Amino acid sequence: MGAGGRTSVPLEGKSTKSDIIERVPHTKPPFTVGELKKAIPPHCFKRSIPRSFSYVLYDLAIASFLYYIATNYIQLLPYPLSYLAWPLYGICQGCVLTGVWVIAHECGHHAFSDYQWLDDTVGLILHSSLLVPYFSWKYSHRRHHSNTASLDRDEVFVPKTKSSIRWFAKYLNNPPARFLILLFQFTLGWPLYLLFNVSGRHYDQFACHYDPNSPIYSDRERAQILISDAGVLAVTYGLYRLVMAKGLVWTFCVYGGPLLVVNGFLVLITYLQHTHPSLPHYDSSEWDWLRGALSTVDRDYGILNTVFHNITDTHVAHHLFSTMPHYHAMEATKAIKPILGNYYQFDGTPVYKATWREAKECIYVEPDEGDKNKGVFWYNNKL
Repeated sequence: MGAGGRTSVPLEGKSTKSDIIERVPHTKPPFTVGELKKAIPPHCFKRSIPRSFSYVLYDLAIASFLYYIATNYIQLLPYPLSYLAWPLYGICQGCVLTGVWVIAHECGHHAFSDYQWLDDTVGLILHSSLLVPYFSWKYSHRRHHSNTASLDRDEVFVPKTKSSIRWFAKYLNNPPARFLILLFQFTLGWPLYLLFNVSGRHYDQFACHYDPNSPIYSDRERAQILISDAGVLAVTYGLYRLVMAKGLVWTFCVYGGPLLVVNGFLVLITYLQHTHPSLPHYDSSEWDWLRGALSTVDRDYGILNTVFHNITDTHVAHHLFSTMPHYHAMEATKAIKPILGNYYQFDGTPVYKATWREAKECIYVEPDEGDKNKGVFWYNNKL
């Protein structure tokens, strides 16, 4: 995996060359954002309405096909195949709808078209259909992009410092507890973040994505938070009517199960993009935007890279140029990698292994002992 720097981090036990992760450099890069942009072909920054909509229609066509197959043929399967078919449908449909989620995310970055009103209209419809408050998340997510890897101002997956670790953490640093924490994170993490800002930035008052008076938002954004709430409420009411007509079990099988998969993948993808033993975090004395944007890692999800519109394996380029359409991100990544050099991090570790490793190794952050750069923090797990 690509990396560099002065120090290495042994992953577990007795280290060998194959189980050492080299840290990404944390000093000021020898290149600028302008130099990176010049290396990318100009057409990569052009948004195409027909092409952007083609991905929406493609995803929705597959989702409709899976829905048709599930609702017309699963009931015809003999027992117990029908009970196995619904979870399989939920996983497949959830993967496709995660792709829909990613397109709505593109809209929030103004990467869908040249028209902000069109991006917001498409994003509001798609995100609301997945019970995501579009404008609420759009603004908090933009602040994440503006403050990535800042321990003081980043919005999501802000790591704890060693001094803030609670006394009982050492009793949770074992395989059974780690498994339960991951299960909790991937099932309830997303709604808890929206409702209570769990794993988000510390605010001096209650922070909630559904509250227009939340400290997350500025005064000019508060009216749009209400529009987001209205979108989610409209879809929730539609689901209520669906439950009344078809029943709770049917609605959960068709919609609820896939939604759980979407929420799980959303948390997993974000977690693995910003949690890695090689990545630094910074306090206000060291942080700057470019070094923060480079403190992320591209991952390999196999065929799901394509299903998820390459948000998984082009995330470094996305943080550098977030208004670039996803369909140009692979070409842009290839263009900037020679300039980024050791500042570019890619980890091809299988996702299930990487998730377990990061949960074990990345418990808190602290500066290296004796290092003059006290504002640079690295992951550690020694409790």
